[in-house]
Amino acid sequence: MIITSLLDTDLYKFSMMQVVLHHFPAAQVEYRYKCRNPGINLAIYLDEIRAEIHSLCQLRFTDEEQKYLRGLRFIKSDFVDFLGLFHLPEKCIVVSESAVPGEIDICVKGPWLHTILFEIPVLAIVNEVYFRNECRQPDWVEGRKRLQSKMHLVTDDPAMAEFRVAEYGTRRRFSKQWHEEVMTTMRAQMGPNFAGTSNVWLAMLHGVTPLGTMGHEYLQACQALGPRLRDSQVFALEIWAKEYRGDLGIALSDVYGMDAFLRDFDMYFCKLFDGARHDSGDPFVWGERLLAHYAANRADPRTKTLVFSDSLTIPRAIELARRFAGRCKVSFGIGTNLTNDLGHEPLQIVMKMVRCNDQPVAKVSDAPEKTMCDDAAYLAYLRQVFKLPPA
Repeated sequence: MIITSLLDTDLYKFSMMQVVLHHFPAAQVEYRYKCRNPGINLAIYLDEIRAEIHSLCQLRFTDEEQKYLRGLRFIKSDFVDFLGLFHLPEKCIVVSESAVPGEIDICVKGPWLHTILFEIPVLAIVNEVYFRNECRQPDWVEGRKRLQSKMHLVTDDPAMAEFRVAEYGTRRRFSKQWHEEVMTTMRAQMGPNFAGTSNVWLAMLHGVTPLGTMGHEYLQACQALGPRLRDSQVFALEIWAKEYRGDLGIALSDVYGMDAFLRDFDMYFCKLFDGARHDSGDPFVWGERLLAHYAANRADPRTKTLVFSDSLTIPRAIELARRFAGRCKVSFGIGTNLTNDLGHEPLQIVMKMVRCNDQPVAKVSDAPEKTMCDDAAYLAYLRQVFKLPPA
């Protein structure tokens, strides 16, 4: 089995899932998978992927795992009680061959509360099945060499004493084995420069800090769950603040693009939230705009945290750290470039929510290629409501 623990996922899945339990327990959703790499033949591994997903659906949270979750300050007791009864429902996921030769389709459909944990382990399964068949003799020496060179860019530079980087690479990792080696190597060799991991299982196993707040699906779902579409971003942030009362205070800024985010992220939210996360568009422009917005709303930018997580590399993160040094707090989450950099082209695969309560939902970020929606009319309407430029 590739996935041996339901904790082998990103922390923000649990933080969102707790909100779903307490505020949207009846919500019904649909997720769709997409591979952005052309010419990748995954259909030949269809049975292998299905077998791994079947094994995933047999897993339960152990007593040890539940005890660990109870120890996280923002996790509530009733949520852990629910997880004690939880399993991923196999009837809610369908994996089939696509009409496009060589490609596969994955559709998850059912109660949000019971399907939210599918995304990360399913993507990790697809990745590992593909790479263990296509790269039967990985060049671990090359991978370790690349990892060492990245870490030395930080640890050998005295100016990077305040630099903080977290590992965010679960969904696109080369393998679980390599993922664990990357994380433990960073922990052992980077000292305080290593901030933690998004992976809850690795965090529990190795005593490091699990990191994460909210994902795009949360704000997307609120398009269908809120009072009206125009207020959906404000609604999502208010429900989050109500649930966590000041904890997990990093807002996600790119579900509707930066212009729409800043229109909604008023003085109240500027002061209430600890910072924001960048995940599309030019990170330097984004950071400058956000700091100016904080200043205009009488929030001291030096007290706020800017989290960068969009297709990052260590050199790029260092550039950003230098740009914003002394002006705010910065933190970095790096995924694929850490956990899938052994000399092979990584798979660019995603699984996104496309519907909630039988209504289409969408993400319209500052990177057009990241937009994913199965309803063109809804997408056009969304752009109009949030005053976004046409596609």
